[in-house]
Amino acid sequence: MGSGIGAAALRTARAFLWTALVLLALAALWEGYKALGDATGGRIPGTGLDLPIAADDQAMPHIADIIGALTEPARRGTDTSLAVYLFNEATITFREALLGLAIGSAAGLLLAVGLRESRFASRGVMPWLIASQTVPLVAVAPMVVIWGGKAGMPSWVAVTVLSAYLAFFPVTVSVLRGLNSPQPVHRELMHALAAGRVRTLLLLRFPAALPFLFAGLRLAATASVVGAIVGELSAGTGGGIGRAILTSSYYYSSAPENLYAAVLVAAVTGIVLVQVLRVGESLSLRNRSTAG
Repeated sequence: MGSGIGAAALRTARAFLWTALVLLALAALWEGYKALGDATGGRIPGTGLDLPIAADDQAMPHIADIIGALTEPARRGTDTSLAVYLFNEATITFREALLGLAIGSAAGLLLAVGLRESRFASRGVMPWLIASQTVPLVAVAPMVVIWGGKAGMPSWVAVTVLSAYLAFFPVTVSVLRGLNSPQPVHRELMHALAAGRVRTLLLLRFPAALPFLFAGLRLAATASVVGAIVGELSAGTGGGIGRAILTSSYYYSSAPENLYAAVLVAAVTGIVLVQVLRVGESLSLRNRSTAG
């Protein structure tokens, strides 16, 4: 038991370390691109062509300036730093995304079971599920916001619905694949033991689908954060990192680093949610990993 928890903690620490290394690599690439632009006058060396993205401080602030902006006051006449302000807004988005992830995952799980157990549902519903993911979220968001407003619901409900809308599909596809993953010999064994469809589902298919479920949840987690941010932009909520990004975009010409700081915090929000799920996955599957 203790060794399993220790192994799970080690895997979690390793995941955080790799995330930090990737962020450092991206920061080095960013600064290297800016240095190249400064050295060549914004042109591709040896070609005379302009770089695809301007490397000046207006288009690409230095990483140090972005981080430094987090220590500056969020607004004039206030002592609240931008980091504290963005953190508070990110917690709002995190709660909305987490609730949307829970609702979307539950819906995805039920849909996967229905599609697995009903051939009619598989043939009739799956094409519509796929079609639902081809509709741009920016087109769906205003409709959901209007429907929620007509029903007298608070704006965060529409945000949560949009978050769940993006979260359910990855879970549905992943769990459905997991439910169909047991080997024929295992299915034949359950049949030989006279296990019905429900017992086979509970004792064989669900355990086999657990790793697939967590894979779908990680994809759904990032999607839920995106859905929450887009929902905040469309619903006109008073808070959330989406609104902070929109506000920062209004003042981009005078403080571009503030917008990048808001986007950075939004990305960290998604990373934190995924890492929380990774911890849950490590704890849930530690016995299986130890047995393997």
